[in-house]
This record gives sequence, C-alpha cells and structure tokens, in this order.
Amino acid sequence: MNQEDRNKLAELLFPNIDKDRNYYEEKYPERDLPDGAMVTRFGPSPTGFVHMGSLFGSFCDSVFAKQSNGIFFLRIEDTDQKRSVENGVDGIFNDLDAFDIIPDESSRVGGNYGPYIQSERTEIYQTYVKDLIKQGYAYPCFMTEEEIADIREEQEINKTKLGIYGVYAQDRDLSLDEIENKISQGEEYVIRLKSPGNDKNEVEIVDCVKGKIKFPENDMDIVLLKKDGTPTYHLAHVIDDHLMHTTHVIRGDEWVSSIPLHVQLFDILGFKRPEYVHTAAITKKENGNIRKLSKRKDPEAKVSYYDEVGIPIDAVKLYLATILNSNFEEWYLQNSDKTIDDFTFTFDKMAIGGTLFDLDKLNNISKTYFSHKSGEDVFEETLNWAKRHDKEYAKLLEENKENMIKFLSIEKDSARPRKDISKYSDVREEFSYAIDELFIKENYSKLTSEKNYDIALMEKYVETLNLKQTNEEWFEGVKEFSVNNGYASNNKEFKKAPDAYKGHVGDVCEIFRVVITGRTASPDLYSIMQILGIDKIKERIELYKKFKEID
Repeated sequence: MNQEDRNKLAELLFPNIDKDRNYYEEKYPERDLPDGAMVTRFGPSPTGFVHMGSLFGSFCDSVFAKQSNGIFFLRIEDTDQKRSVENGVDGIFNDLDAFDIIPDESSRVGGNYGPYIQSERTEIYQTYVKDLIKQGYAYPCFMTEEEIADIREEQEINKTKLGIYGVYAQDRDLSLDEIENKISQGEEYVIRLKSPGNDKNEVEIVDCVKGKIKFPENDMDIVLLKKDGTPTYHLAHVIDDHLMHTTHVIRGDEWVSSIPLHVQLFDILGFKRPEYVHTAAITKKENGNIRKLSKRKDPEAKVSYYDEVGIPIDAVKLYLATILNSNFEEWYLQNSDKTIDDFTFTFDKMAIGGTLFDLDKLNNISKTYFSHKSGEDVFEETLNWAKRHDKEYAKLLEENKENMIKFLSIEKDSARPRKDISKYSDVREEFSYAIDELFIKENYSKLTSEKNYDIALMEKYVETLNLKQTNEEWFEGVKEFSVNNGYASNNKEFKKAPDAYKGHVGDVCEIFRVVITGRTASPDLYSIMQILGIDKIKERIELYKKFKEID
C-alpha cells in the first residue's frame, strides 16, 4: 500500500480524529524539573483491592520520586473494563491513603498531564494509531475469534511460536479496496501493530536492577486497538508514559518478557525510551517450597490485613524499605532517631531474584518501631486503632488513659527499650494488668491452671513495701527479704546448694509478678508496683486468694 492509500485508510478508520500527534506533544511539554529528578508512576487496574506487590511497587515509585525532587503520579489503567469492579478506583485511593502514599498527581488531585484515567484518554490513543496507519506500522485485522483459535491450534500441533505474526497475520497486506469492502459489509475489526521486527535479531536494554538484558526482537502483530476503539495495555501505557514524561518505569519482573514489544512501540512511535526498573517478585516460603505471594491464598497479601490485626502502617513501610534495599535494615537499627526519608535508596541495592516475604521479620521490625515510640504515642495510636476494631477496649483505654500511658512508658528511657508488642492488638494482652476489668477477666481466669505460689510470702512482703525507694534500693530490699525467708540472694548461690534454699530471689520476684500482673513476664516490676500503689496491690493479693480458693 502506497502513502496515498495509507492516508486514505487512516481517514477511513478514524474520520472523527481531527487532531494530530503534534497537538498532544505541545499540550504535554517536558516537565520543568531539576537534573536527576525522577518521574515515576503507579498504574493499577481497578480490579479489586491493592495487594502487597502493588503496595510495594507504589512505595518504590513514591520513594525514588521524592528523594530526587521528582514527581510520583497515579494513573488508573482501566482499559480492560470487563475486569473493573465497582468502587475499584475508590479502593485504590483508600488503600494508598491508609499507607500515606500520596501521589503528586492523580485524577483526584489533578495535574497538567491528565486525564489520569486511561478510559478518558481514548482520543489520544486513536490519534497516535492513526499516525501509525499512515506510516505503515498498523493495519485493520478482520480475523474472527474462530480463525484465531484455529491458528493457535495449528501452531500447537506444529509446536511453533503462538501468536499472530508472519504468515499467520492474514490481513496485514490487504489492499485499500479489500479493506473498504470488508468495512462496507459490516465486518468487525481490531487495529494491529504491523511489527517491523525479526525474531532472529536481538534487542538489548540495560535494566537499572538486572543490568544488560538481551531478547529476540518482537515480531508479533499485537492488537493496539480493540473492536470498540479502546486501547490494549501495551499501547496505552507507552503513549501515556511518553506524554506524562515518565523517566523510570518501576514494575514487577513479570513484565520483563514484554520488553521487546514495549521498546519496539517506543521506537516506532518516535518516543524516547524510559529507564526500566524491574523489581523482584515478592515470594513466600510454604512447606519448604518458594512461591509468589498470592491474593487468593495469603491474607497478608491484602493490604487491609495490616490494619485489621493492628500492625502500624509505618512499620509495614519500614519492612518494605528492607525489601527495597538490602542495606536499609542495618542503617535503621543504627539510626533509631531517623526515618525512611533520611535514607537514600539506590537501584544497585535492590534484589535481582525473588524477595521472601517474612511475617516474623515484619513483626520484629514492628517491635523495634514500637520500642522507639513514647508511651503517649503508643497509647494514642492504639486508641485510634481500637476505635476502629475493638470499641470495648477503646472505651477502657479512654477511661484509664493516665495510668495506661504510665504503664506504656516503662523502660522507654533505657538504653535497650522493651520490645514486647508488635501490633496494637498486642497492647490489650501484654498490658491487660493495667486495667482492672481486663486484669480480672483475662488474667486471673488463667491462674487457676497455673502452679500455686506462696501467697503468704507476698502478704508478708507487702506490709514492708516502700514505693518511695529507687529501683536499686527496692531490689536490694527484696534480696534481703528473700534471704530472711529462706531464699538465696541470687541464682548462682542457689545452684551451689539447691537443697539449702526454698529457691532464689528470682523466684520471689516471680511470685510478686504473677500475683500483681497475672503474667510471668512483664516490664520492670517495681515500676508497675509504683503505678498500681499499695492498695491496688493488696486488692490483687485478695483476688489471687479468691481465685485459688475457687480452684
């Protein structure tokens, strides 16, 4: 087909497109950004909830854009309307908002490079495809689904490459008259790429994570526009990334195999290629095997899971940072007074292979996060969480605010703060002794099955308890009391002559701890006793006696 016929074909196929590509090139000029600034994008489809892989991707996009004084934008990629779900777009924004991942540009906040929803950009895509028709890089294809299925069956039988290419691209060389005749008879068609590629040739890119990668050139005549005139993902994202001036395409490595097609589209459209950053898949270890984290199988794949169980979003983001750069965790542990924003992320510290999603590691990072927070901050954050998920506990927290903050502040000023909570829901269990209603309900009911403690020793001691002492003075007094009542002053002494003692000072402290807190492990015991006061301690001694009598 000569140039004149291609021009006529373009007008035949797109009579309503009255703009040319120059119009859009001028409408969306280069961004005015400092040297080195990255423009990144998160392009989710509104097909359901944001999963952990998508959250990680959006986190990467926001981090690299922010630290380079660039732009991070959100583009809703809804070209596949059949897969879109009701309120899917709202769900995406809500999930990102919950993790404080806020795009600089989006359909909600606006920007100079919109629309930021692909279904609203159809005219743009058709304009560029019209130009491809004129250049001979696209054509209408009238093949039916049945014909394509027959070709696939033949290819499977012959064990040849699947797809529409070469001799299988039956309509790529139709004449203008043949096309006009088919259209006049009402035959439906898609617009396909007329690929100039040859799979005997190689295409090479340098991925920011994986380094040099070589592939056979793309020779597939993939669909550019569907029968209804809407674009496929491949076409839409290439045009959008060009017009929105995306500098770095950060995406999962499941897209690596699409590189030959995508760079071919960038090239034939006359666009500058972006930098590619392919991130390793997030995986999970199960029964000794490694598999991808699954939306269907794994509750932790759904980002709402973390709020439901009470893992702080900042702790999740800290964990994502450890996945993003291998040297982040060591830096964070050495810089407890700093935040993610103080760390410089780099592509060379990103994993090339799969990244294991480890809930135990996340919990440990979350414990470190909580250990850095003040007692008042932990209280306020836990209260906010409880108002959403445990209204009964929220009410108790509000009624016991002053003492709860005191309990949560124990050992916060020490060189090694306690790491006893990893999520807000842990506060109720770990600090149940702080609120009388929970203490009675959740602690003493458990003690009926515990070993019997020498409550008489506790009663004897409390009569001499002086809560105005320092912690050191108090413990020296406990050691003296222990010795006077047949216990060794330390474990080493007890081990030398176990038959000579009832136990050691640690056993005495365990009696105090269990009677007062209902737990065998807690923050500093004397601090707890100071907050409770003598009268409350005596009440708990009586409660312990009562429960043991019932038993």
